[in-house]
Amino acid sequence: MDLQLSDDQRALRSGMRDLLGAVFDREALRAAVERGGAVDRGLWRELGAAGLFALRLPEEAGGVGLGLPEAVLLFEEAGRALLPGPLVATHLAAGAVEGAAEGEAVVTALEGGGRPVAHLAEADAVLVGPGVLTDPGALTGSGVRAGSGALTGSGALTGEALEGFVAGAGPVRSLDPLTPLHRAEGLAAAAMGLARGSEAYQAEGLAGAASGLAGGSEAYPGALCREGALLTAAEQLGSATRTTEMAVQHARTREQFGAPIGSFQAVKHLCADMLARTEPARSALYAAALTADPVEIAAAKLLADEAAVRNARDCLQIHGGMGFTWEADVHLHLKRAWLRASRWLTAAESEEILAAALGPASGPVPPLYSGSAASG
Repeated sequence: MDLQLSDDQRALRSGMRDLLGAVFDREALRAAVERGGAVDRGLWRELGAAGLFALRLPEEAGGVGLGLPEAVLLFEEAGRALLPGPLVATHLAAGAVEGAAEGEAVVTALEGGGRPVAHLAEADAVLVGPGVLTDPGALTGSGVRAGSGALTGSGALTGEALEGFVAGAGPVRSLDPLTPLHRAEGLAAAAMGLARGSEAYQAEGLAGAASGLAGGSEAYPGALCREGALLTAAEQLGSATRTTEMAVQHARTREQFGAPIGSFQAVKHLCADMLARTEPARSALYAAALTADPVEIAAAKLLADEAAVRNARDCLQIHGGMGFTWEADVHLHLKRAWLRASRWLTAAESEEILAAALGPASGPVPPLYSGSAASG
C-alpha cells in the first residue's frame, strides 16, 4: 500500500486551494459571517462545477469517478478555508438528490441522536438514514425519496415532507456564526439511526468494512455515518493545519522585548505541539480513507477533532489579546472546530468504538515490562 500522495492527487489538492483562494478569500469569509452563514448559491454552483460534490460519482453518471482518498484531500482544503455550508451532506447526496452533484441543490442531514440540523432553513433536501425516521410518511405522506447510488437504504426529505419537517423545527443558538442550527423537537424521539455512533459501527462488526465505501458505490447500514465522519475529520485536519500556519506566521512577525515572540521557548513549545497533533491526525486520516475501516475512521475523527480544537486554542494563545477579538479569524476556527467535533461521530462515540475493537477476544493487554516496575 502506497501512502504517498500521487502527482495527480497533489495537483487536485493544489487546484482546490487555488479555486478557494479565488472564490472564497478573507473578504468573502467575512461577508459570510455578516450574513449569518447563509449559503452563497453562486459559490455553491461554482463548487459543483469544480466537481466537489460529484467527485465520487461514476463518470457514466456525470461524476469524476474518484474515491474517498481524493475527497478527503478536497475537504481538507475546504476546512482550511473555513468554507461554510453543508458540504459533507451535499457531497454524500450526489446522485441521490437531484441537483446535489451540480451544486444546484443544498442538502443537509438529520444525524439523529438529538443533534441539531445545520442550514435547515435554506436546504432543498434533508438526508435521512435507515432508522432515523421510523415512519417518514407520517410527516406528510409524500416527498420522501428513496436513496440511490451511495445512499441505498437511506432517503431524503423533499417537497411537502421537507416543508413539514422545517415547520416543526425551531432555530437554536449556534456556537459557530457561520453555521445556523435548527432542532426538530417533535422528531427527537424518532431520530435514532443516521449517526448512531458506536451502535452503527458495532452492528456491522469491527473486523472490517464493506469494499464499496472508498468508491461510494455500495451502501450498507452505517456507511453514511462513516463517510460523514471521515469527511468531517478532513475538514478538521484542514483547520488544524491552517491554525498552525497562522500561529507560526504570527510568532515570526510579532515582536516583544526587541525579538520575535517565536524565539521564546514557551511559544516554540506551543507551535511544536500544534504540529505534533496535526501530523499524526493526517496520517490516521489518509490511512482511514484508503482502508475504509470503521475503527480507523473513528480514530481519525478522534485525532482530527483534538488537533482542530486544541490547535485553535493554542493559536489564540499565541496571538494574545488580539486573538480574542472579533476582527481576528482565530475564533472562527475554534468555534467551527467545536461544532464539527459534535457532528457525525463525537469523541465519546469514537472512544467506544476503539474500546470495543480491543474487546474481550483480544485478551488482556500484556505489561510492557515483566519486572517489578510494571506492577508497582
